[in-house]
Amino acid sequence: MEEKGKKVVSIGSKSKKHSEPKNETPKVELEYCSFCGRPNTMVPKLVKGPGVNICSECTLIAVQYLILQDGALSAEAQRIIDMLWGTKR
Repeated sequence: MEEKGKKVVSIGSKSKKHSEPKNETPKVELEYCSFCGRPNTMVPKLVKGPGVNICSECTLIAVQYLILQDGALSAEAQRIIDMLWGTKR
């Protein structure tokens, strides 16, 4: 489950839980999008994978390209869109 407000989500590795001292502000560890190069402090969300990261904005661009590349949605892509956004054609 993603923590509310967490900007970097790791995929493919086990996260280590540790407690922060109560009176200290947690340090923001800089991570960079492998596609646009922006740090996690400049993007809404960042997904961290093994050796690669992608921000939410680059993810949207990639999904838009992959879905719209042929000018028509495949049945599987349409099913996923319907599931995510609750739309029906």
